Amino acid sequence: MVLRTYKLGEADRIIVLLTPGHGQIRAVAKGVRRTTSKFGATLEPFMLSRLQLVRGRNLDIITQAESVTPYGQWIAQDYDAYSAASAMVETAERLTVSDIGEVGELGERGEPPRPDGRVEAPSQYRLLHGALAALARGTHAPRLLLYSYLLRSLATAGWAASFTTCSRCGAPGPHRSVNVTLGGSVCDDCRPPGSATPAPATVELLAALQSGRWEVADAAPEQAHREAAGIVSGYLQFHLERHLKSLSVMDQSP
Repeated sequence: MVLRTYKLGEADRIIVLLTPGHGQIRAVAKGVRRTTSKFGATLEPFMLSRLQLVRGRNLDIITQAESVTPYGQWIAQDYDAYSAASAMVETAERLTVSDIGEVGELGERGEPPRPDGRVEAPSQYRLLHGALAALARGTHAPRLLLYSYLLRSLATAGWAASFTTCSRCGAPGPHRSVNVTLGGSVCDDCRPPGSATPAPATVELLAALQSGRWEVADAAPEQAHREAAGIVSGYLQFHLERHLKSLSVMDQSP
């Protein structure tokens, strides 16, 4: 899955990829910016492609590319879907980076990096693949798909939020308050100062997005969408320790 591209020199690009078996890979596509390039659109963001690479010292080299599913072409036709996909791939890139010290020494489910320094991330790959496929098909509102993906990808990385029980003491809910730093809903006894008090429909929406109960999520009122967006964004920023550029752009759009 193509996450991102960077210009390199006059005609080349660095392509950031997410693979099911080798985690995140950065590779060079030589001559891809020329009009005569053999790669075409197979190396554009959101595209699912089958690639052949040659291992390099710092960056691999892409020698062959074949399009499998052109998600990018379909997603690019809708602004909201494109914005949501941009936030998804930026999140996936951050959660699967193998640089020690940026996200940590352990990868998905706590496994250490492989001898080549890469962190395998099959669950993150499957989540992103499913989310981009749903965006391309237009099965649900793009923003709801994004919030659901963010909650699930963070849960897969070991930061699962709780919206059905108290995240501190485990008391069954639903609860009125949400605290991002504590990991979700909190009961009245555990509620620290400064906790948010969203509408009950918002808490129900957050729980539905995390568990995949789309009949509940699709029926949620618009106010719940707006409140859920702020909570999910804050939760993501707290754990990644940065605000995603693509999410900032999406927050500014109506």
